Amino acid sequence: MKSKIIIGTRGSALALWQTNWIQNKLQKLAPERQFEVRRIKTSGDKIPDAPLVQIGGKGLFVKELELALHSGEIDIAVHSMKDMPTILPDGLTIGAIAQRADPSDALVSHKGFKFTDLPLSAKVGTSSLRRRAQLLQSRPDLNIHNLRGNIDTRIAKLKNEKFDAIILATAGVQRLGFEELITEQLPYEICLPAVGQGAIGIENRDDDMELLELVSKINHLESAVAVTAERAMLAELGGGCQIPIAALGRVSKGKLKVEGLVAAVDGSRIVRSSVCGELSDADALGKQLAKQLLDIGAESILRGNLTEQV
Repeated sequence: MKSKIIIGTRGSALALWQTNWIQNKLQKLAPERQFEVRRIKTSGDKIPDAPLVQIGGKGLFVKELELALHSGEIDIAVHSMKDMPTILPDGLTIGAIAQRADPSDALVSHKGFKFTDLPLSAKVGTSSLRRRAQLLQSRPDLNIHNLRGNIDTRIAKLKNEKFDAIILATAGVQRLGFEELITEQLPYEICLPAVGQGAIGIENRDDDMELLELVSKINHLESAVAVTAERAMLAELGGGCQIPIAALGRVSKGKLKVEGLVAAVDGSRIVRSSVCGELSDADALGKQLAKQLLDIGAESILRGNLTEQV
């Protein structure tokens, strides 16, 4: 293994927090190595305001990092797992998924509103079609506006653009020290999270056996099997950020339960189901869940959403 390991990351405050957290863990495991963080600007960072659905999807947050990994400019890349496409480029692999933080969505309101307290036609900010669809199913009256940018940028827009509330990932808000701004962590019955939300992944070259062995030591089994099942469900459905899809895997008493849903963008239709099984069957459970969802109506929703966007 090289004496200096270059860790690639996006340059946002959250990405740097996550990367420094991973760096500290690796440094303790390999104190004889030097770890250096290298910031790489991704396509998603260069277009901060346009909805992801219009500019190519969440893969825009990883493409440049993967190119740098392929070329040898960096040795590993640290990602938010919810940014990762389900299909990785040839030669790359997920070497580890660290212990997951709270995967829920958080409602942030400087007016102190909780979800049920929001006034009629309240202005709510989110760039996520998944959040939009689920919120509208519970509250069709809400006036939901697109809101992109880093967490601190979105929090600033909360007051500046006169939102009643905005929706953010709980984990990101907590990691950046804004936890006191959370009015409510939305119940999963109202808002099931994005695939991989709250989890940090390390991407490696698949032939770099020494580094793969090192990063595997921070793999958290329960987090990894949960995210694996969620990603398998997403891959089987063939969805991306253009379609509202949500999933959550949880381990309890040695078993893995995975819930998932597919929604119409306007929240008028949502199909939801769950499966439970062995941790070792995570991938198969995710695929099984996808097939269940397709059988109970997800296929027509997916076809309808895709047709609307053509």
